[in-house]
Amino acid sequence: MNNTSGSSYTAKLTDGPLEGKTISIDFLPSGDVKPSIEVPVDEGKAYLYVMTGDSEYEEENSDRPTAVGYRYRTTSYS
Repeated sequence: MNNTSGSSYTAKLTDGPLEGKTISIDFLPSGDVKPSIEVPVDEGKAYLYVMTGDSEYEEENSDRPTAVGYRYRTTSYS
């Protein structure tokens, strides 16, 4: 039995300026995790993080992770 409950997961920021922080991220409408996330930090400034292969599942047969690792890629300014 697959667990499809929950509309969000924990993003673990593994390095970069926000190393060690966690944030809640909504799954994509397809139910997949986001391949990258932008974390706003200041007016017109955000950090771009990309997904790593590290995922944690609460239940062995779950098809949705409860936590996913993300690595720092770059800073964007708008």
